[in-house]
Formats: sequence, C-alpha cells, structure tokens
Amino acid sequence: MPFDVSLYSIQAVIVLDNAGKRLFAKYYHPPHGQATDELATNEKKQFSFESSLFSKTYKQNSDIILFENKVVVYREFADVIIYMVGDLNQNETLMYNVLQGLVGALEIILRNQIDKKSIQENYDMTILAIDETVDDGIVLETDPSVIASRVSKPPTEDVANIKIDLSEKGLLNAFNFARKNISDRLQQGF
Repeated sequence: MPFDVSLYSIQAVIVLDNAGKRLFAKYYHPPHGQATDELATNEKKQFSFESSLFSKTYKQNSDIILFENKVVVYREFADVIIYMVGDLNQNETLMYNVLQGLVGALEIILRNQIDKKSIQENYDMTILAIDETVDDGIVLETDPSVIASRVSKPPTEDVANIKIDLSEKGLLNAFNFARKNISDRLQQGF
C-alpha cells in the first residue's frame, strides 16, 4: 500500500443528529490525486454515505473505524455525532487529534453544551470553528483554545457609543483601581 504524504488529510467533516439527519457536512476534494472518489461532488452519494455511516456507528461506543475504504474518527454526544473522514492511508492519530481539538473548541464556544440545540443556535460559530480547524481538507489548528479565540462573538454594544471618562476624576479612578489591584497581587505573592 503506497503511502501518500499530502497536506490534504481530511476528506469530510460531518455533524449528524441522533436520527441520522445532517446538521452540517463539508466534503473536501484535493486539487490533485484521487479523481475517482465522487463523494466530494455527488450529493446523492453523500447522503447515502452519511446514512450508512450513521447506522454503522450509532451507539457503538467506539471512536475510530474503517468504513467504505475510509478512516472515520467520530465523537458521540447526547444527540449529536461529529465525524472526520479521511483516506484509508491517513494517519488516524492525526485525525483523532484534529477531532479532539474541534470538540474542545466547540465546548469552549458552546459553554460545554455540545447538543443539537446549541449547535443550531450558534450555527455560525460552529461553522467558523470547523473552518478554523480544517480548511479545504488541510488541518490548520488542533489547539482548542486557539481555535476558540479565532472564533469570537462580535461586540454586543456599539463600539462608537462606549463612553470613556478621560477627565481628571476618571483618570484618578483608573489609577486608584490599578494601584489597588497591583498592591493586592504583590501582597499575595504573584
């Protein structure tokens, strides 16, 4: 079995609910290589692949399987399953680390509530986290805190309307606040 070294290590990221319905799916097709795999371009085959993958993995208490000549790593939650699909020659440890990074970032973003409702309510943040983890099949990041920091909510208040008191009294209050915090830290030994 030849060992192809490529940056394009992820073929698909799929999020299904506990009924096997698609919440999100993104299939990647590398610009070179296997043009015979129509999974990235044929939507009918994608749905067929997803339904058979769900029936094979649902409630199996596993995390890595070989399925239809692909390596699939997945993580099951209360009512959501997150899959990463790679080529048969792909390193499953790398794929598992990518999945763990994505799950960790989603736990940070969704406040430890990875479920169907949270994903649907924060769909934009979920998709951004996936895109910050894997872009066009290339693994960009596996550190959950870095991924979560790149996916941030926009400010809820209008930035132009924030009032900063730059008068003498306001600056004196800021100075006193800083002095108090620094002295407290020094007394604690930090």
